[in-house]
Amino acid sequence: MKKILCFGEALIDFLNTGKASQGPLALNDFRQYPGGAPANAAVAVAGLGGRAFFAGQVGQDPFGDFLQQALQAYGVDTRYLCRHPSAKTALAFVMLDGAGERSFSFYRQDSADLLFDATSMGDDCFEAGGILHICSNTLTTEAIAKTTQDLVARAKTAGNLVSFDVNLRHNLWASGQADRQRVNALVQQADMVKFSKEELDYLSQGKTRQYLDHCLAKGCQLLLVTDGPGAIQYHCRAGSGEVSPPKVQAVDTTAGGDAFIGGVLYALGCLEDSVAALNDPKQLESILTLASHCGAHAVMRPGAFPALPDLPGLAAQLNEHGLATEQFHPAFFRSLV
Repeated sequence: MKKILCFGEALIDFLNTGKASQGPLALNDFRQYPGGAPANAAVAVAGLGGRAFFAGQVGQDPFGDFLQQALQAYGVDTRYLCRHPSAKTALAFVMLDGAGERSFSFYRQDSADLLFDATSMGDDCFEAGGILHICSNTLTTEAIAKTTQDLVARAKTAGNLVSFDVNLRHNLWASGQADRQRVNALVQQADMVKFSKEELDYLSQGKTRQYLDHCLAKGCQLLLVTDGPGAIQYHCRAGSGEVSPPKVQAVDTTAGGDAFIGGVLYALGCLEDSVAALNDPKQLESILTLASHCGAHAVMRPGAFPALPDLPGLAAQLNEHGLATEQFHPAFFRSLV
């Protein structure tokens, strides 16, 4: 099993769970959940039985204590999690509409995650053949963008596959919009990139086919495009195709994309030659089917960490949709045999 190192923000998601009336006021109720896209991905990998590590920084505060304990409770190795002595842990308030779709309000000004110093991580953080997974929220300031670029360079030198979930949050950028040039520079350094359809439209400025071809020509090996409950597209040098995710009733979409990419990372970590799988449509469709069921499992439950599947839960999810684990690569479900 390959080492999968997820780098970026771990934060508190305060999820809106309802309202309570008090006098003339309608007061929102919020429940505290652990979250942050790369932290969610690490928990998804660990829950499925992968070797998940998280690198990032939280505050020396009760929220930081909670996040460290939560990551460890879900089986993530936190040896690269730092605690800043004065900067606070980042917070996000998550509002849900009737369809379970989210809107975010972030409290992340000079928070601990943005002050992470990569020199705290020795060269032993990368193993040959491992995977580094990152998201765009560590590109929002020049300092954390440089840290991210340095880690990517070190990972590539160590022979790691680089995975990039674009995961744009425009309201985290000072201008109110993500810097296309900065994000695209990292896209072109990654081996595997996941976009939502909206993110792809934004980064390509509407020239989708030319953009995808350019990314593949620059060195990307696999480009994944998700579209909510719609088909998942893949583009690699061996061709393009799509996989339809299962139809489910969404309760909270907060961790759906992170569960999906966690499923992809787990599957790649199981394979002896994960790089070859990026250009093998047959293996890709198996991996993406498995990962789409991870995403479906997550959106049917509230919160992030608690909504992510473990391997028995994933097997049950597949079985409910008429898919037996025997249809997949044996390494994916070896612990259930």
